[in-house]
Amino acid sequence: QVQVVESGGGLVQPGGSLRLSCAASGSISSIYAMGWYRQAPGKQRELVATITNGGTTNYAYSVKDRFAISRDNAKNTVYLQMNSLKPEDTAVYCCIARGSARDYWGQGTQVTVSS
Repeated sequence: QVQVVESGGGLVQPGGSLRLSCAASGSISSIYAMGWYRQAPGKQRELVATITNGGTTNYAYSVKDRFAISRDNAKNTVYLQMNSLKPEDTAVYCCIARGSARDYWGQGTQVTVSS
């Protein structure tokens, strides 16, 4: 079993920055990638960014030039640096750990971009 815990959400003004963290623990040897999804009220969940164990990244087009995903393998932690935030980035951000047999999800952290 794998546990996934997010932190770092909050309220920020448009144009501001936030950094989210996601720590995985437990049977992490099966994990080959981690990343972030988000879901805004009334909208479907969408991919934000992912990163593989080898460091290959993938981003949603809407965040590609503003967000950066990175990982610290020693800490089994993934980070999402979010810059130039817009009101449309407001959502619950959920961390995912992709395993060989199944995916593991965190409970999510709220990000609100508002003046």
